[in-house]
Amino acid sequence: MLVSTVKKLFLRDLAKLKTEIESYQDEGNLWLTDKAITNSAGNLCLHLIGNINAYIGTEIGRTGYVRQRELEFSLKNIPRQELLTRIEKTIRVVETALDKLSEEDMHKEYPILVFAEKTSIGYFLVHLTVHLGYHLGQINYHRRIFDQP
Repeated sequence: MLVSTVKKLFLRDLAKLKTEIESYQDEGNLWLTDKAITNSAGNLCLHLIGNINAYIGTEIGRTGYVRQRELEFSLKNIPRQELLTRIEKTIRVVETALDKLSEEDMHKEYPILVFAEKTSIGYFLVHLTVHLGYHLGQINYHRRIFDQP
């Protein structure tokens, strides 16, 4: 049950990420920041894509993805369509990787040490869904602040 629940949450929130990025009326506003808002929606989107592809794609799906985390926050003005394409690819990675997992796999140790102590695959996937939701909320708020007509 946990595998299907986590998969549903990832697919739901990645679809919402796509909707948020599509909802910007002015594509340039994706990259705006301010004194108190240092991460643009575009960079948060790149960060989520990189995070999911690294921790689910590479470690569970064995995709060979190589993360360049610093670029997730330093790249600017990536065309909206490219962001949307990357989200779609990430959705496919999540589907493929999570379809390989059994309920028993969720109790196994996650293959790399991310926190101070080892965690199970299930625990880490729940953490990743929360992380996605957290930044998705930031993107929604960013859009409502910076993309008003």
